[in-house]
Parts: sequence; C-alpha cells; structure tokens
Amino acid sequence: MDNNDWRPTPPAGVGGGGTEAALDGGDWRAQLPLESRDRIVNKIMETLKRHLPVSGPEGLQELKKIAVRFEEKIYTAATSQSDYLRKISLKMLTMETESENTIPNALPSNPAGNSSNDPDATDTAA
Repeated sequence: MDNNDWRPTPPAGVGGGGTEAALDGGDWRAQLPLESRDRIVNKIMETLKRHLPVSGPEGLQELKKIAVRFEEKIYTAATSQSDYLRKISLKMLTMETESENTIPNALPSNPAGNSSNDPDATDTAA
C-alpha cells in the first residue's frame, strides 16, 4: 500500500516536487538562510542565560544544546516563517514573564511581620 495516495495529483504542467514542497510547507524553510537560524539560536541562548544558572564552559555547551534543540523543534513544527518566528517569540516572552513573576514570590510575603502593625498590640502597651 502506497502512503502517498492521500496527496492530490498535481495539475498539468506543474512538477510534483514543487507541489509536494508547497503542501509540506517546505518552501519557506529553503528560503530561510542558515545565518538567520544561527542568530535565532544565539538570541534563545541569551534569554536562557538570563534565566538559568550557567557555570563554566560545560554549562554554556549544555545551554547551546538546549537552544539548538528548541529551535529545531519549532523549525520542524512551524507551518511558515511567520509561524516559526511567532512561536519562538511567544516562548521567549513567556519565559521572561514567568521569571518576572517568580522573583516576587521568592521573597517573604511580609518580612516585617504583622506584630508591629497589630492595633491590639499598641492598646496593651498603652
């Protein structure tokens, strides 16, 4: 049984390769320069460095692996270049906002304590 039976037959005069590439969304990937992907991986790394502890060259290598795997996953799943950029931007923004929200939660909710603001405590002292 042929697994390609579900694909429509290309119109007359159109090569099958171009039609399949357009159906798969592969055409936008061919137009995206490798340098652009490298720049995006570097941006991802910068974001990760701000939010994850890194120690020494081994840590940087691990961070690079994470950034490359993340970029490849988005690159493979994206349906267009704009979808690719949107998904990466959204994930980076989510990481930024989540880390901003976790910093205040790491601090004690009331470091001064409630006893100094307790009105009953001043009544008993008076």
